[in-house]
Amino acid sequence: MSNRLLQLARSATAPGTTTVVVNDWPTGTTRPVLDPPLPEEIRLLTLPTTSGGRLARWWHRQSRPLRVLAALRQAGIRRTDLSGVCVPLGLWNLTTCAVLRLALRRPITVDVVERHDPEQFGLGRLAPYFIRHRWSTFLAARLADRIIAISTALHRHFALRRPTLVVPPQVDSAGYAPPAPPSLRSGVRLLYAGTAGPKDLLSVVVEGIARLPRTQRKRVHLTVAGVGRDQVADLSDLKTAGMDELADEITFLGRVPRDRVLAELGQAHFSILVRPDAGYSRAGFPSKVPESLAAGCPVLLNHTSDLARYVTDGQEGLVLAGATPDDFRDGLLRALALDDDSWRLMSRAARVRASDFDYRSWTSTVAGFVVGLGRGSGTADSASVASSAALSR
Repeated sequence: MSNRLLQLARSATAPGTTTVVVNDWPTGTTRPVLDPPLPEEIRLLTLPTTSGGRLARWWHRQSRPLRVLAALRQAGIRRTDLSGVCVPLGLWNLTTCAVLRLALRRPITVDVVERHDPEQFGLGRLAPYFIRHRWSTFLAARLADRIIAISTALHRHFALRRPTLVVPPQVDSAGYAPPAPPSLRSGVRLLYAGTAGPKDLLSVVVEGIARLPRTQRKRVHLTVAGVGRDQVADLSDLKTAGMDELADEITFLGRVPRDRVLAELGQAHFSILVRPDAGYSRAGFPSKVPESLAAGCPVLLNHTSDLARYVTDGQEGLVLAGATPDDFRDGLLRALALDDDSWRLMSRAARVRASDFDYRSWTSTVAGFVVGLGRGSGTADSASVASSAALSR
């Protein structure tokens, strides 16, 4: 989410203007030291967090729009300095809508990056998070001036009611070093990077590796970044039973900084993503795919969401026939059959495709859309901005 916030803010900043991002800062400090520093066209204002009880945290959430206005006033930013406002769906509610609309009187865009299904939660439709999510979605479709949707599936949900622009995850292509994995003669290096939640089918990946012939399995190594071996059973669909047999083939890094993830991408032959064909996977768009492409790391995946528009089998990656262990095993056999020259062609195609996600390619359309100049489109390649509040000046 922090990367989406940054790249959307950059793409919403027209030449000669500034985007002000107002956001919580976990440490409660008002002058964080960021490394690397923010681009000069992005101005960050931070809000203090609270460590009180449940009631205090509830009031802290409810008062967020008032605290945003106070932060702007303290920074010397007037309503007339602003030309548009954008907030993420998770922070969109009646209070935010009323306060920002009455106080700022500028077009409000809501950035929507997912649509949950009841089946994702133990309590189904009664889960509090699911209820809040669907309520925010309902309000966005009726009260926001404009919608930025991360996929065409979400576009179809909103476009009949509000001007809607499809914006996949964005990257800064200049921030990725050229890939330098070892020769494929030594085997295939795979990388999964993420929180390993229920969206991603890690069990399919591991079972697919286990179903390879033993001689081929020894030529595969999977690195999992974002979850440790002791956490995997709680945070994903992957069970630890039977993992000992694959101890030499799988390395769990646990939570690591972004720089480490980028370094691992540079050493991997393929990043991997296996998701079920479900409502939530069609509505979302995995940000790990554009990041992998920008790093020149082809993707081993099955098509969900809008991925078929960006990853063609044999070009930017290898596309699985489905989301079963046998499908993943078959994809691995194809990867193992590649030579270094074939892989380098795929890597170059991945980096070329990443330009479709680079924030620089989206600036004119997104900046105009956020301030109310663009009409939006179902499949237009354009972008936006998100945060506690992101405001264009």
